[in-house]
Amino acid sequence: MPAPKTITKAAPAPATPAQASLYQQLRGHLTALKLHDAAEALPAVLDAAAAEGLTLTAALERLFSIEVSATEARRLAGRLRFASLPTGATLEDFDYDAAAAVDPKLIAELATCRYLANATNVLLIGPPGLGKTHLAVGLARKAAETGYRAYFTTAADLAARCHRAAIEGRWATTMRFFNGPGLLVIDELGYLPLPAEAASALFQVISQRYLKTSIILTSNRGVGSWGEILGDTTVAAALLDRLLHRSVVLTLDGDSYRLRDHHARADALRATTTGTRHPLR
Repeated sequence: MPAPKTITKAAPAPATPAQASLYQQLRGHLTALKLHDAAEALPAVLDAAAAEGLTLTAALERLFSIEVSATEARRLAGRLRFASLPTGATLEDFDYDAAAAVDPKLIAELATCRYLANATNVLLIGPPGLGKTHLAVGLARKAAETGYRAYFTTAADLAARCHRAAIEGRWATTMRFFNGPGLLVIDELGYLPLPAEAASALFQVISQRYLKTSIILTSNRGVGSWGEILGDTTVAAALLDRLLHRSVVLTLDGDSYRLRDHHARADALRATTTGTRHPLR
């Protein structure tokens, strides 16, 4: 049976030449004001107004709500492009059952983005594979959805970018860039050792954002090891002083989700090939 054809109902033609002229002027005004979505929706809204007996106020509200929704969607898309999030992870798909140390109520509170209003930092600390990056990306996405500008980078990429900026004479511009977003996510501190100049760049980025804007930082090393990571206990102490002054610290513990997935696949393979879910001897 062929699929039914979709029929688009056109707006009724204006009854008189004067009405037609007025209609075209109205569309022209909307276009001149760059209200393009409202201009496109005008025929359908006029049709609905006539069919539903809408008042002038109700018809205008419906027309401009279409423009506002489209504008907000474009702005959100722009904020998400700027954020450079590495994955599509969201807080809603985080597996709390596999991360018992993570308090869902605390994450729900952070998801309101109230912490951004008073420049509170969030530190996510724990071994690899426990969801630190997932949470950081999810929180950055919530910030963008709430209207904040967020930006995601790794500690290594931040250091490399600052190094290039110093060589090319763009240091001040790069510092302004990292100071701009309402939320800066710095992922994977501690996975790679940082040379002295990189530690200095990280300190300057964090220092200039201190008490002004928020940072989410993930690390596989406890704060007691940051002197080793940065190669300078004095720099580490000063950096931690600024990060921890106004902060929320989440310490994650447990089995890596990558190892859990590996064990689950291995169990499934054993069950398929041997008929048992017990380890092979």
